[in-house]
Amino acid sequence: MTSLKSPGTSKFPDSSLEKQVYNVVDELKNYLPIMNDRNRLGFCLFKFMKGEGDSPEIILKTNKLTIEGITHEELTSKINSGLEKIRK
Repeated sequence: MTSLKSPGTSKFPDSSLEKQVYNVVDELKNYLPIMNDRNRLGFCLFKFMKGEGDSPEIILKTNKLTIEGITHEELTSKINSGLEKIRK
């Protein structure tokens, strides 16, 4: 029995919106210890930046993220400041 080689994956360029949003979320890994939570948050924030999703305040309330060592309000503030840097 043989299997095919797995398909290659390409990384986003550093200047892409996807990469910038996921970098903001990666900076919060001390507060979001579960990687899947960070990936889900990054996807939701990317949709928000494209004008398709909810605001970070709503995202943090509706997604059941495991948050440690910080309040929802403080995390929302950190996310909003990170997104503002991207908008500039």
